[in-house]
Amino acid sequence: MDFRQDERTCLFIDGANLYSASRNLGFDVDYRNMLAYFKSRCNLVRAYYYAAVVDTDEYSPLKPLTDWLAYNGYSLVTKAAREFTDPSGRRRVRGNMEVDIAVDMLESAPRIDHAILFSGDADFRRLVESVQRQGVRVSVVSSLRCNPPMIGDELRRQADQFLELAEIATEFTRRQTEPRPRSGARAPTSESVADAAVPS
Repeated sequence: MDFRQDERTCLFIDGANLYSASRNLGFDVDYRNMLAYFKSRCNLVRAYYYAAVVDTDEYSPLKPLTDWLAYNGYSLVTKAAREFTDPSGRRRVRGNMEVDIAVDMLESAPRIDHAILFSGDADFRRLVESVQRQGVRVSVVSSLRCNPPMIGDELRRQADQFLELAEIATEFTRRQTEPRPRSGARAPTSESVADAAVPS
């Protein structure tokens, strides 16, 4: 892993993507330790965390986590998610943060040296390429060890550095959990994040 103390570095964390990958690998993220891990290895100037939340009067299980992140060193970016019922009658939430991540990374590019993207979404390949043309190194954190792999080949090839999440996870694992069987890749609903406890 190539981290440099003289590089101004930003983290761009796709919360739903990181949650899916970590649960697939069987661990929960300790966000306090994650921040400490990167601060000890580079000149971390900002850590963005992106989450789509349901805007209702009902209690959201995401709220304790997003509140904690906002008060403990993360720049929280949220937007309202759309709630719908799938064909089997289950309540689902849809909220895409790709545009928000792209805007923030492009706006940050003139002021940073290194962008670390926590997402394996191949749609980010063009964003990474654009930021690289502005002189910014881009590392991508995702996993090939998930089933199916969470990282798109195009994105992995475009990145200056690919970091396998499973290999650095021990630095910010909160507790071990049982890997969940996957019946196809799908974004977590707000209900599925309920057991992702707030860091102590």
